[in-house]
Amino acid sequence: MQYGFGIDIGGTAVKLGLFTQDGALVEKWEIPTRTEEGGAYILPDIAQAVTGCLHRRGIAQCLGIGLGVPGPVSPSGVVNRCVNLGWGVFNIHEVLGKATGLPVKAANDANVAALGECWAGGGQGWENLVLVTLGTGIGGGVVLGGRILYGAHGAAGEIGHLPSNPAETEVCGCGKTGCAEQYGSATGILRLARRYLAETDTPSALRAMDNYSCKDIFTLTQDPGAGAIRERYFDFLGRFLAQVCCVVDPEAVVLGGGVSKAGQALLDGVQAAYRRYAFHASRDTKFALATLGADAGIYGGMKLVLDEFGGTKR
Repeated sequence: MQYGFGIDIGGTAVKLGLFTQDGALVEKWEIPTRTEEGGAYILPDIAQAVTGCLHRRGIAQCLGIGLGVPGPVSPSGVVNRCVNLGWGVFNIHEVLGKATGLPVKAANDANVAALGECWAGGGQGWENLVLVTLGTGIGGGVVLGGRILYGAHGAAGEIGHLPSNPAETEVCGCGKTGCAEQYGSATGILRLARRYLAETDTPSALRAMDNYSCKDIFTLTQDPGAGAIRERYFDFLGRFLAQVCCVVDPEAVVLGGGVSKAGQALLDGVQAAYRRYAFHASRDTKFALATLGADAGIYGGMKLVLDEFGGTKR
């Protein structure tokens, strides 16, 4: 039996998974992401965790390491700055490979998560999909023909920063204005809610809440104001995803992130809006919910290992 590692580097923790060559998860754990001194400790800590696991379990055969990185990564492994980690430009395949003695394949974390959902999660059965994570921002990952789409600069799938409103004056986290994630993320729906409530006199229980949440907007199913806000949100996401699908033409769009906890209500609302805006050839694109949650990255990392370095692909 051969093994491999799927690894997901986050801003506060690194998730690691040990898998068998047939894709079964044997063990998963986390280590802190130490971002001090420009993130100099992150890869040595990962190397120590990996080699320690191999030694502890007495594993002699390891196919390699697949990992998701929170920033652009080229197909050759060149990381083009990860601001949250303090990293500049370097080849992560070479550095981590030298530290572990194992083959390494890396990609942007959202794309790796998309590959994980495609392989073992909500995207099973489709080889062409877009994963859209609706959290604090909007993350995007694209899989075409069962493979991650990297792009020329390792930045393919950065759909959260599609320019969506030239009239916007509030600044996005990326420094621009009018990005898609300013309206389609969990924080985006709250921005839409604040503006709607300020612009209208529609009755709503939200007006009496000091700190209403995205969950409140979805659970107040009979509330006129919350209902109108949901419709504005669905309309934005439907139009936004119609634009994405004009470029990518996926079989399916898989929705993840905190907002996806709204479940079927989110799927129904977004899909109905999408069909109003979609190009006719992609009007019947399927919509599904992500199922792997925080484990999508480690599953996607292992799929990278199997695709790049061999093994039995489940």
